[in-house]
Amino acid sequence: MKRLEGLNGMAKRFPTIAVIGLGTTGSVLASMVARSGRRVIAVDTDASALERAGARLADAGPGTVDLTTCPADIASADLVIEAVPERMATKCEVLRHADHACAPDTVFATTTTGLSVTDLAFGAGRPRRTVGLHLFPQGPTDRATAVEVVGTPLTDDSVRTDIQALIHDLGQVPVPVPDRAGFVGGALTMAYLNDAATMYEQRYASRDGIDTAMRLGCGLPRGPLAHLDAIGLDVARDTLHALYERTGERRFLPAPVLMHMVAAGLLGSKAGRGFYDYDSPDADAAADPSDALPAARPVRRIGVVGSGTMATGIAETCARAGYPTTLVARSEVRAKEALAAVEHSLNRSVQRGRLTPEQFASSMESLTGASGLEAVAGCDLVVEAVVEDLDVKRTVFGELDSVCGAQTVLATSTSSLPVIECAMATGRPEAVVGMHFFNPAPVMKLVEVVRTALTSRETLAVAHTTATALGKRPVGCADRSGFIVNALLFPYLNSAVALLDEGIVTAEGIDTVMAQGQGYPMGPLQLLDVIGLDVSVAILRTLHTTFREPCLLPSRPLEQLVAAGHLGRKRGQGLRRHER
Repeated sequence: MKRLEGLNGMAKRFPTIAVIGLGTTGSVLASMVARSGRRVIAVDTDASALERAGARLADAGPGTVDLTTCPADIASADLVIEAVPERMATKCEVLRHADHACAPDTVFATTTTGLSVTDLAFGAGRPRRTVGLHLFPQGPTDRATAVEVVGTPLTDDSVRTDIQALIHDLGQVPVPVPDRAGFVGGALTMAYLNDAATMYEQRYASRDGIDTAMRLGCGLPRGPLAHLDAIGLDVARDTLHALYERTGERRFLPAPVLMHMVAAGLLGSKAGRGFYDYDSPDADAAADPSDALPAARPVRRIGVVGSGTMATGIAETCARAGYPTTLVARSEVRAKEALAAVEHSLNRSVQRGRLTPEQFASSMESLTGASGLEAVAGCDLVVEAVVEDLDVKRTVFGELDSVCGAQTVLATSTSSLPVIECAMATGRPEAVVGMHFFNPAPVMKLVEVVRTALTSRETLAVAHTTATALGKRPVGCADRSGFIVNALLFPYLNSAVALLDEGIVTAEGIDTVMAQGQGYPMGPLQLLDVIGLDVSVAILRTLHTTFREPCLLPSRPLEQLVAAGHLGRKRGQGLRRHER
């Protein structure tokens, strides 16, 4: 046994903690324990893994760290945490050996994500003194992160209390959860990551397109494919397999691309290569699909059809970029109100120092309002941003086709409706494209550029080039319901509501796990209230109509809240109550 000396602190709950398995999760745990001043017995039967862990733990903190390859050295531990690979037989074997080596009152903890803590507790021979600890080692490092503390029906209350107090002592946020498949964080995260892998495998969007869309469209700290690389594709495969075995739910069936990559040894960042090549990052830089597009025709004037939040945001974005912009509303009154909304938004930017008075004046000079579609006849690009109703959009596109010049590109800002339906309402389907801006349009950097089977390369070039000129990051994808962001985001959001409906974890607990565990900007229930529950139900219905997956059918609480008029933050009440 090799000892890394530190300064032992005063007596604490669980003064000696053994960590068995020094991969990503085990190393993070051992570091936390050492930083708290406790003694750590760090165990790994792989000598090279032990050496790597020793290098990481050398300056971990004031606690003493004992490194060993001998599992019997854990005899003096007050708490044993196993962090070995996600296989029931492996984990049970480790825990059974620990049961023979340790005193009867030693507490055991398992770091499983997909397996049953109850089954592991019985396998260990200590059903009353075993808990689950689900960490998020890929989460934020600059603040306290959530740790799910998983109790079983037989776990002693005193053990739950002591473990939660330990997590507090380690500077983390304990969230008590029951022993259900994937708990909260695993169930929500792994299904989302698996969906992303499937999307990539289907060549619906590029690797960089998927990751960029989710980072810029949702503010996530990393894209899903980079996240899978960080977890380890073998770990992700094993976790998904365990979840599928427990639930039978297809969303947990590992994407074939994961199986293939693991078989090829492409395990992610730890192996130097996964979805990304970490050994040669320069060579790995994926080509931007827009690089292969022809030079775009110049866009000198832009039209925006609509007067709501998205329309005014897109019009403001175009005017701020220096494009002469014409906003068309249903009436002169609505057009004036829309221009006033843009002026108010620009004024706020001036007050916050984000825009100069000169830029404000220039933007307003670039913007005009009208009540008839003939006002956009001379535009090179027209973006439709009316209500999310296919019949209304088709009518607008039919009228635009008759008033706009033959070279005008027509774009829809729909978030979930089929672009091809808008295109076929015109006599120029090759000149129709989706340009899905995100709310608030002046702030959000992402634009999903959606191609139909008929969209020409010249039209795509105009959309990509113009989005870039607007200061946005265009990401290309095919015309499929939900495109990239909504197709990955809304199953995750809907699953969070279904989890809440089970009544086994609170809304605050769910949001804490995802915000403070995974480092997401906000929890899924909070995000749904921000989006609007009525908007969310409409998107889910569209996705369900297209894909017919049970997980896309709007969860019962969503339907009930919308029926009651509780639409989220805009109404002061949704999944949570909001101050108005």
